[in-house]
Amino acid sequence: MKTIVHLMRHGEVHNPEGILYGRLPGYRLSDTGRAQAQLVADTLADHDITHVFASPLQRAQETATPIAKAHGLEITTVTDLIEADNQFEGLKVSVGDGALSKPRHWLKLRDPFTPSWGEPYIQIAHRMLAAASTARDAARGHEAICVSHQLPVYTLRRFLEGQRLWHDPRVRQCSLASLTTLIYDDDALVDIVYSEPAGESDPRVTGA
Repeated sequence: MKTIVHLMRHGEVHNPEGILYGRLPGYRLSDTGRAQAQLVADTLADHDITHVFASPLQRAQETATPIAKAHGLEITTVTDLIEADNQFEGLKVSVGDGALSKPRHWLKLRDPFTPSWGEPYIQIAHRMLAAASTARDAARGHEAICVSHQLPVYTLRRFLEGQRLWHDPRVRQCSLASLTTLIYDDDALVDIVYSEPAGESDPRVTGA
């Protein structure tokens, strides 16, 4: 039995301050982000989607809304899909003028492999795998959408592909409103397909 789980990153966020907003409340989609979400909804309109899951954060819920509406579905909120915890939340982290240039923050950077500044990569991978498995089981024989965030989606992909989890965030392949699609044969993962229905975005843009 073939089941498809699309891991979708949310659309562009209204973030004029350019901060790392992480799990902070109140960060909504920008006009561009809403257009990206609708474009993906249009792309998936003829797909056999039976379940829509989303992170509890506003930007993920707003991204999931047009997809759920197109298929006459309710959004199921899943905490495991939430953004990664990060000690730099609420700060600017751009090169040159951000928190990373201030010595008081340097101790947080002591271990890039776990990492020391936030939620461990392995913990992110495990909770995202649990969310993907829940979606697979709910949508057996059909398709499901899980709207999440860049680091959680990309971490799970690296975990499933057998890559080391620590990485350079500047080269993440997980654009805004992109789809990282997991294809299952019964319980077995048989393929991972990446696509960008809303186009490519720069992973180096803080707070995107």
